[in-house]
Parts: sequence; structure tokens; C-alpha cells
Amino acid sequence: MSKAAKATKAEANPGEQPQSASDDGEALGQRDIGSAELKAIAEAMIFVADEPLSAKTIADVIKVDRDAIEKAIVELVAEYDARSCGLQLREIAAGWQIATRPEHHEQIRAYLKSRPSAKLSLASLETLAVIAYKQPVTVPEILEIRGVQSPSAVKTLLDKRLIVAKGRKETVGRPMMYGTSKEFLIQFGLKDLSELPSIEDFQDLAGGES
Repeated sequence: MSKAAKATKAEANPGEQPQSASDDGEALGQRDIGSAELKAIAEAMIFVADEPLSAKTIADVIKVDRDAIEKAIVELVAEYDARSCGLQLREIAAGWQIATRPEHHEQIRAYLKSRPSAKLSLASLETLAVIAYKQPVTVPEILEIRGVQSPSAVKTLLDKRLIVAKGRKETVGRPMMYGTSKEFLIQFGLKDLSELPSIEDFQDLAGGES
């Protein structure tokens, strides 16, 4: 449409306003959400998520800028800390999750141990510990450390998605190497492997025989 035609159309429709920048934003799916509402939405989404939720995922779902979400999360972390309540907002496995505070660890542990649950066998637990601290590691290397065969324990850990294959080792027979998974980080509430728990924490998962 020519400039003259556009001018004629505007004169013919004096009440029609030109499309604003905000209108363009809405057309692209962007939303204008206040800071308080943004924090509330982010908190609610993190609460209902089955696994740690990243700022990018939240931003993509509600169609806002990622920087705004990251700012909202930083403010939420500060608010949780200021409340001195039993919960905190923690960065875990490249996402965010609402978790209990470490100072209440013993009480929470006592409660969880009182509940019936499907725990890892001692063999699986020991194998998981070896893999966690020595990864990437092969089954023969696990055997060398534990002194017993571990194929059943490795299969159990793979079925529970606590470990994943990490490729093959360039040695005789090219055995498969294993390492811990994102699910492992989630189950232990870790941001990354630098926060690996002590061996005592692994022992709390010990249960019956395989």
C-alpha cells in the first residue's frame, strides 16, 4: 500500500489508531506481567513441576523475557531466605526446585526413613557410590573396587535412571563406561557433582537384598 493510500485510509477512519509497539508485542505472543505476578507465577510453576524447572522453560511457557524470570527467581530466593521458614528455593541440576532447608535434615531424614519405600539394595548402593565418585567407570573397574560382580546392580541403576552409559573405553574389549544421570542429581538434591553427598548419605538408601 502506498503512503498516499495509507493516508487516505487514516482520514477515512479517524478513530482508528496506528498499531503501537505493545500491540506488536502481543501479536508476537509477549505478555506484560508485573513483578509481583511474575514471582507468583514462577513460584507456582516451580512448586508443581516434577523436576527442577529452568528459567528458560518458565519464560517460554508464559512468553516473557528470560531475564525477567531470572530476576524474579533471585528475588524469590531472597524472600525465602528472609522468611527463615522450613523451605528454600534451590538451584538443582540446572533448574530450580523448592526444597527443605539443610538445618532440618535430621528431622526430615527420620520422617522419610519411617515411611515404607522401595530402597536400593546394598549391592546397588555400593555400585552407585563407586560410579558417582569414580565416573566414568566400567563394570570391570567396579569389580576391581568392590571385589564382587556388579552386572545386576548396574542393571537396577539403569532401570531407575540413576546412571547412564557414557560411551566405551578405548581399551581391550572396549567396555561400556557409566556415570550418574540428571535423575541422580534430582534424587539427591544436587546442583551438580561438586555437591556430592558423603558416603553416609548413600547408606540411608540401603534396603533389602536385590
